[in-house]
Amino acid sequence: MQQTTATLADHTAQTAMKNHFGPLDGSPAEASGTLEAEALRDEIIRAGRKLWQRQYVDGNGGNLSVRLGSRYLLCTPTMMSKTDLELHDICLSDLDGNILVGNRPRTSELLLHIEIYKSNPRARAVVHCHPPYATAFAVTGTTPPSGIITECEVFVGPAAVAPYETPGTQAFAETVRPFVEHHNTILLTNHGIVCWSDTVTHAEWLVEIFETCCKTFLIAQQIGKPLQTIPDNKIQEILALKRRMGLPDARLAQAAHASEPLNHQHSAELEHLVEQTAQRLNELY
Repeated sequence: MQQTTATLADHTAQTAMKNHFGPLDGSPAEASGTLEAEALRDEIIRAGRKLWQRQYVDGNGGNLSVRLGSRYLLCTPTMMSKTDLELHDICLSDLDGNILVGNRPRTSELLLHIEIYKSNPRARAVVHCHPPYATAFAVTGTTPPSGIITECEVFVGPAAVAPYETPGTQAFAETVRPFVEHHNTILLTNHGIVCWSDTVTHAEWLVEIFETCCKTFLIAQQIGKPLQTIPDNKIQEILALKRRMGLPDARLAQAAHASEPLNHQHSAELEHLVEQTAQRLNELY
């Protein structure tokens, strides 16, 4: 059998190697001046404008960040609409939240991002925003049921719900700590949503996917017919696919803890799906 197709973790490492153009772990000025830092600033700006266009943020709401090397991160400033950001507005911070390069104050919710980075080294980018349908679930402290939309099952899975704390505080940041390892999408009670991934673009995709799932579920309920859920054996196939792709899912952790092997039927089909997904990702970079 041919070597297993590269996982998303492999893809992340390959992307990092391709983008390494300068001393990312040097002085703050050196890291901030690299070509990678410039490209990441541009990616933050593009993702921020997508959030605004999709009405996932309002006023100066929402914030985005991305790791830069092992010592720094780039983040959006406070009190700015995400549609108005320019390259020089993006701040460079250390992992304690101290702004090292930039003329604008950092977002007060940077502590949330830092908590995610420290709790899960796989997190390389974080997006926090307030999409209305997902936030509606956050207001009720609930999530949409699992097994209703394939894309959400593959890329998100069951979302977590973090308890309420005052935004911008360390206590608020720590509410996500129990969930970050096995959930890439976390609802913040009475607040919004936060997603992490390997890139800013992919974290923003998770927001889109989960918001669409929330919206579709609420619309489907209005039709007045029973919801058709994905069969359990097909969920097992999705979980096998996610494990091969390196995507987090609390159900994978539960299965490993219980020493219950996942159903590996149709392994050839799953391998083909993984290859297709990896190919599409490679085409983007």
